[in-house]
Amino acid sequence: MGFQIYRSKETDLIEKCLRQDRQAQHDLYRLYAGKMYSLCCRYVKDRMEAEDVLVMSFTKIFERIGQFKGEGSFEGWIRRVVVNESLTYLRRRKNMYLETDIEAAEYEPDYQRLENELEAEDLLKLVENLPVGYRTVFNLYAIDGYTHQEIAEQLGINENTSKSQLSRARALLQKRLTEIENEAIRKTNE
Repeated sequence: MGFQIYRSKETDLIEKCLRQDRQAQHDLYRLYAGKMYSLCCRYVKDRMEAEDVLVMSFTKIFERIGQFKGEGSFEGWIRRVVVNESLTYLRRRKNMYLETDIEAAEYEPDYQRLENELEAEDLLKLVENLPVGYRTVFNLYAIDGYTHQEIAEQLGINENTSKSQLSRARALLQKRLTEIENEAIRKTNE
């Protein structure tokens, strides 16, 4: 029952947005802006620039809302627009594929210990601090569920580059987690 009421309200908002009803656009923005801003921030490190991407995303959403065919979730459609706009922003900035050399992790971190000490927010901060190319591929693959083929198409790269960026992102995250674990052990032993 609750889902049907929500779905009906969402459908009503979509129909009003199709007629360019400003109040409906405002309501739709308020409904999804928080989640979509967080999504923008996963791709675009600077908060002000992430806000710009969010605004551009909603501009496109309102321009193209007629393209939503009611197949799948509306929120999923919005997420795709926001991800695409974030990627477009990164491509325009031409800093997407900066790579840094990383050392191989010496050993596998103790994830059980780290799980007790790290919150989800801490892990997202680690991802946020990855180089742009690594962060983008990691977000697309590990968090948003894109395949390497889809990532390659979205970013205009080949699949092997996507796989390489993901592998390097994981290695760098593993290295940083190991450093955090070593720091925690050092503090425990003091």
